[in-house]
Amino acid sequence: MAGIGGSATPVAQFAPAERALAPFLGEGLASVVVSACVFLLVVAVFYVLNKAVLNPLVNSMLDKRGLDAHARRPLNKLATFVVLFAGVSVGFGLAGFGNFLQSLATIAAAATLAIGFAMQDIIKNFVSGVFIYTDKPFRIGDWIEWGDHSGIVEDISLRVTRVRTFDNELLTVPNHELTSSVVKNPVDKDQLRLKFVFGIDYDDDIDQATNVIIEEAEKHDGILGDPAPSVRLTELADSYVGLQSRIWIQNPSRADFVKTRAEYVEAVKKRFDEEGISFPFPQMTVSGRDSWEDPAEFGKGASPEDLES
Repeated sequence: MAGIGGSATPVAQFAPAERALAPFLGEGLASVVVSACVFLLVVAVFYVLNKAVLNPLVNSMLDKRGLDAHARRPLNKLATFVVLFAGVSVGFGLAGFGNFLQSLATIAAAATLAIGFAMQDIIKNFVSGVFIYTDKPFRIGDWIEWGDHSGIVEDISLRVTRVRTFDNELLTVPNHELTSSVVKNPVDKDQLRLKFVFGIDYDDDIDQATNVIIEEAEKHDGILGDPAPSVRLTELADSYVGLQSRIWIQNPSRADFVKTRAEYVEAVKKRFDEEGISFPFPQMTVSGRDSWEDPAEFGKGASPEDLES
């Protein structure tokens, strides 16, 4: 059969099928049909073999190595790609498309430079995906923050990472963006420290306020006793004295972080109200160089002409 880049004839085992179809389709078309069927059959066999045998085997090997979903997905995709590529190559060979493969290799070599320029961003994101896989700055299910964005990682591929924001929006982020900027992972460890500044009036007792802040932290079930809560005087602002509370929570997540901090701050506010400790608001004092005069005295001693002018 005349094919791309030369003749394409199936191996001898499939010649009877070609001869059987020749009276109905003609020799040329019969050869094409048999070659195509051989190719599709081989690819299908490799696909089924991958799903039924090789993919479970790869998963079993990854389980033994203790790899999590962060590492398993790209490795599974890579293994599937290798198997299917092998299936396509074997299919071309058995279908008699050897010359076609040679022509395809020549065309691919000639187009490499142009494709390289066109796929710069794709290659850049692919390499970044490999770095994310090897360095593991975050995993699927982690809460991350970068730039002005934050959310929960839902999927990591070799090109993009998908992040679900806390407003339930799905962000598809090129991997290069996450490897070329600072990414904060608050849940990388089992414990997370939270900080909050309570502002009290300059006339309030600092020791009393400090005791209240620590006592309310010790009462909260979600706040750890070890490391123990602590308070530091960090600000002497224009209208308040800033006491920074430092507390720790276990197994942090975004939901736990927001809920625990809100409950804790509310409890401290109520105790401050009971203890007579105030949360001051900004105040401004206006002063002048000259003594103040009663507005009623401003017009005394002036002539009617001066008042009209």
